[in-house]
Amino acid sequence: MKVAILAGGLGTRLTEETIIKPKPMVEIGGRPILWHIMTHYSYFGFNEFIIALGYKGEYIKSWMNDYFNLKKNIVVEKNKKEFFIRDMNKDGWAVHLVDTGQKTQTGGRIKRLAPWLDDHTFMLTWCDAVANINLQDLLNFHFSHGKLATVTAVRPKPRFGHLVIKKDAVTKFKEKSLADEAWINGAFFVLEPEIFDYIDGDDTQWEKEPLENLAKNGQLMAFKHKGFWQCMDTIHEKNELEKMWDRSCAPWKLWKG
Repeated sequence: MKVAILAGGLGTRLTEETIIKPKPMVEIGGRPILWHIMTHYSYFGFNEFIIALGYKGEYIKSWMNDYFNLKKNIVVEKNKKEFFIRDMNKDGWAVHLVDTGQKTQTGGRIKRLAPWLDDHTFMLTWCDAVANINLQDLLNFHFSHGKLATVTAVRPKPRFGHLVIKKDAVTKFKEKSLADEAWINGAFFVLEPEIFDYIDGDDTQWEKEPLENLAKNGQLMAFKHKGFWQCMDTIHEKNELEKMWDRSCAPWKLWKG
């Protein structure tokens, strides 16, 4: 099964890093977050990646080429639409780097990848979060319900405690728990090719009309993930992930080595 990864956004909330590199290339433990996400999928046996490029896409091409060249035994093919790398070593990755435009919205990027997805079920995520999701369980859940789309629902770690105030006096302080939080879109989708009919074109945001209409039509199901999930939208979140990695307590690192 192929894995589509959107890697073309501006990363405007992480400008400390993204002014010189695209967000997927921001590093945790000396490796880009894109590598962490790909390694997570590979751990569950999903080794063919279709990566949608946009902002500073040449940086990702350069890194990917250098990374695989260090391993040797690779096949590289280039044309106007695609930069393709096949790793002939133990990882066994096949990576299609596809230019999807500088200003294309998320839905538009997904639709532009359709020719590489062969009209089959595929997986999809962004380059801004790591998790310890069991991707095989996610896939099994998707096939169990027969709908067009599955989104992984997560409850992110609460940032603030809860104050109860009466007449300016704090009468109760409660540290927030996950139970207080609503489920949110954690990406890590499984999708059927019919979802392309829900995307008009380059200006379509996946998170708006397509997901709203899939939900309205009863075609969107939620896989509830109660384990670790953390986005990397800010430098603070990036630093927190870095600390976890440095302390060898990164929950998303399911693989060895």
